[in-house]
Amino acid sequence: MKTDRLILRDWTDNDLEPFAELNADPEVMEFFPSVLSRSESDELARAIRNKIRIEGWGPWAVELRSSGEFIGVVGLQKTNMALPFSPSVEVAWRLAKAYWGNGYATEAATASLSYATNTLNINQVVSFTAKVNTRSQAVMKKIGMYSAGYEFDHPDVPIDSPLCRHVLYKIDFN
Repeated sequence: MKTDRLILRDWTDNDLEPFAELNADPEVMEFFPSVLSRSESDELARAIRNKIRIEGWGPWAVELRSSGEFIGVVGLQKTNMALPFSPSVEVAWRLAKAYWGNGYATEAATASLSYATNTLNINQVVSFTAKVNTRSQAVMKKIGMYSAGYEFDHPDVPIDSPLCRHVLYKIDFN
């Protein structure tokens, strides 16, 4: 998929190093339980690539059209079945810090939502984050998602962590 400034595409081996760098950045991973080691990052990339190969869609690698530079990952994925609102499809993003504040997450997430409704014929997409992650919530609002005030404790985060409590946003397509 192409937007004005971005390409959302399948992954290549060249994406592994910059993906590992962003997953090792404490600021990028502030609202995740921990940073990822190189091997954990590579394992995640392999899992994402496999999902795209099987389903034809998923969290795509994102590059700048102007330079071909990998800037992060944005796309769709099925939610973890342990979540209270599953089954559902989530739109999610993770960009290298150098690319924050440029509207890239909004642009790529909007393209992903268009793909969800126009290609996959999905009627609703969700997004969720730690309650303290106001930056991601701002992106959710910019892409037209709404919150019904639904909060939940994420089953994969320790209950005593400030990241445990999450908020859910949705967008409906008719």
